[in-house]
Amino acid sequence: MKKRIIILGGVVIAVILAWSVAWYVLSGIVQQQILAQAEADGITSPRLTCGTLSVGGFPFRFDADCEQAHIVTGDLELDVPGIRASIRVYAPTHLLASAKGPLQLVDSFIGTRNAVAWSTLEASIRLQDWRIARASVSGKDLVWSDTLLGDTTIATAPLVEAHLFDIPERHDPERRLAALAGYVLAKDLAYPALTLSQTNAEVQLELGGLPDDVRNWGAPDMLAQMQAAGSTLDIVGIHGTDADSVLDATGSLSLDAQAQLEGQITITSTGVAERIGPLLEEPWRTLVLGAPGADGSYANQLNFRNGGLYSGLVPIAMIGPLF
Repeated sequence: MKKRIIILGGVVIAVILAWSVAWYVLSGIVQQQILAQAEADGITSPRLTCGTLSVGGFPFRFDADCEQAHIVTGDLELDVPGIRASIRVYAPTHLLASAKGPLQLVDSFIGTRNAVAWSTLEASIRLQDWRIARASVSGKDLVWSDTLLGDTTIATAPLVEAHLFDIPERHDPERRLAALAGYVLAKDLAYPALTLSQTNAEVQLELGGLPDDVRNWGAPDMLAQMQAAGSTLDIVGIHGTDADSVLDATGSLSLDAQAQLEGQITITSTGVAERIGPLLEEPWRTLVLGAPGADGSYANQLNFRNGGLYSGLVPIAMIGPLF
């Protein structure tokens, strides 16, 4: 009996030692993969550098902490005080992330400098067979400011959420295509420039014809593949309200044989035209929102066809091929 206990104890110790070695090897690989992002060109792939990078969480997690993160993508540069990404050993396809604020954003092309602060900013991505099962981002007590000259508040919101859900019944394993449903929620949004306060907005979208393997996202021919697969973006509903205004929109967009947008978006509103008057002058306001009805409400349909954007039958702008 004593001998069996000794053997069992030896096996347990051997397993612990083996896993400890494996964890430290894997943590080193994770750290090297993150450090490799500093070599990206910042154009085709974002470049990430960390003032301090560490990987902890032994024994059951891998917690990567990037302090003083600097991200470059195109003309945009972002500075974030801290980003943490975590994967649990027993749930390797589920990534949890969080960030410290405020984020500093500089757009060198148009010369703007903004800041976004929050009390909590968290994200979660769960994969199933390399297909997104669910992805979520949630921010609380957000404050968006213009910091180019001083510090001017642009907008605030106590809660903003964005979610992506897989649509299992639209998965086509033979063609390797998937579909996602998107949902965005903003509560009690305040935007002083438009005199918006206590504004609530919900956006529901569905996108089909996506590659079902996220490792193929970002490929140079991704849009061409989606066009060939008959991909569509369905605007299930956009609904925004405040004390004096209501806006609703629905529609569907796709790519035609020339890779140009095709489809329509129907917009109905009350009180919005008067609200955005300073930002969208005539005739553009009527071309987008339509003419007022007898009850003061507005309705219009925006059509995309043959490389153009039309308000009903009236051309507004030309839109080139997307690839």
